[in-house]
Amino acid sequence: MIIAIDGPAASGKGTLAKRIAAHYGLAHLDTGALYRAVARDTLARGQDPADAKPARAAAEALDASTLDDPGLREPGLGEAASLVAAHPEVRAALLAYQRAFARAKTGAVLDGRDIGTVICSDAEVKLFVTATPEERARRRYRELLGAGISISRTEVLADIKRRDERDKGRAVAPLRKAPDAYLLDTTNLDIDAAFRAAIDLIDAAMGRAGHAL
Repeated sequence: MIIAIDGPAASGKGTLAKRIAAHYGLAHLDTGALYRAVARDTLARGQDPADAKPARAAAEALDASTLDDPGLREPGLGEAASLVAAHPEVRAALLAYQRAFARAKTGAVLDGRDIGTVICSDAEVKLFVTATPEERARRRYRELLGAGISISRTEVLADIKRRDERDKGRAVAPLRKAPDAYLLDTTNLDIDAAFRAAIDLIDAAMGRAGHAL
């Protein structure tokens, strides 16, 4: 059983994916962590994440055991991750790992930006989680303030919009809703309400397909 969850930054897809995986007893992979780790390793070598060659080298040498590094959540790393994710060479280097993870015997939930369209286009259930840019910026702003990071909401919104534009406009695996994905707009939902809505969508989808989780 594979559940693919896609969506833009700060839409809530990562938190939802973790809760959904726990609910159904499935493995979980935050594929965004892969790109953050590549960005981290590229920067650690003093190289530019906008340069495809060193970013690809970092992707090919990536140690998956470091994906739980708390440093991957550093706010500045998100922008660098968006840069390395735009390189087709980096995406190709990480493709096999993601697909292998999806084939876990227990089943898996993967979240990212191209799971339902590229990585697991045959997933049994696909969700596309979104919210307005303003609401996503509000959430990210509160998260950063809670972490003691001083930044204006205007800056956060500009960053959100910049990342959206880059993710949707890249030549390879752009962010888009798969034709068979269920849309979940979390703009007016807290995490508990969003989780219940996601479970309802998944259960209904599996019931229509004649499967049980």
